[in-house]
Amino acid sequence: MCVTAYEQLKSEGIKARVVSMPSWGIFEAQSEGYKRQVLPPAVKARVAVEAAATLGWSQYVGPTGKIIGMHRFGASAPIKDLLKKFGFTPENVVKAAHEAITQSKQ
Repeated sequence: MCVTAYEQLKSEGIKARVVSMPSWGIFEAQSEGYKRQVLPPAVKARVAVEAAATLGWSQYVGPTGKIIGMHRFGASAPIKDLLKKFGFTPENVVKAAHEAITQSKQ
C-alpha cells in the first residue's frame, strides 16, 4: 500500500520515500546521525501508516504530519473490506501526503 502510494506520488513529481519502522526501540537506539538520515528534520510532510493504534506516531510525523491508523475497534468483515473501511488504501495514503505537504508549507 505505501509503496503503491509512493509510486503515485513519484509519478506526480513529488519526492517521496517509504521508511519501514517496525520497532521504535531499535530506531531510538541508533545514532542521532542515522535517525536524521532516515527522518531528515527539514522534511516536515510525513505520513505514518499503522495497522494498530496511532498513539505515539506523532513524535515521528511532527505537527504537520498525518497518521493513518486505527481509531476504534469492533468491525468484522473480510480483511480487504476492513482495510478500505479504515483507510488503509494507497489512495488514502496519497491524500494524506498531499495534506501533509500543504500543511508543511503554511
